[in-house]
Amino acid sequence: MSWIILVLAGLFEVGWAIGLKYTEGFTRLWPTVGTVAAMVVSLGLLGIAMKSLPVGTAYAIWVGVGAVGTVILGIVLFDEPVNALRIGSVMLIVAGLVGLKLATP
Repeated sequence: MSWIILVLAGLFEVGWAIGLKYTEGFTRLWPTVGTVAAMVVSLGLLGIAMKSLPVGTAYAIWVGVGAVGTVILGIVLFDEPVNALRIGSVMLIVAGLVGLKLATP
């Protein structure tokens, strides 16, 4: 169950990272409210997951899910560049996440 909570925390991290773009420097009220709410939920879920997962693993997975999701949504929503080096780098992050999952008891 902790792993599911951790992945959800990572997805909320994607939400607030993307939300930051829409706040336009925290000058737009509703995007700012949504972004701050996603931050609170993300950190809350991370804290819950850390009750039973090692801190290093939990934090790395949280950041990794957030990074991969944010890169993907950046490409889809904001027309950010897609090239072999970017995709390969994201795949390395995913490989690292899988490795951490396999190495964690």
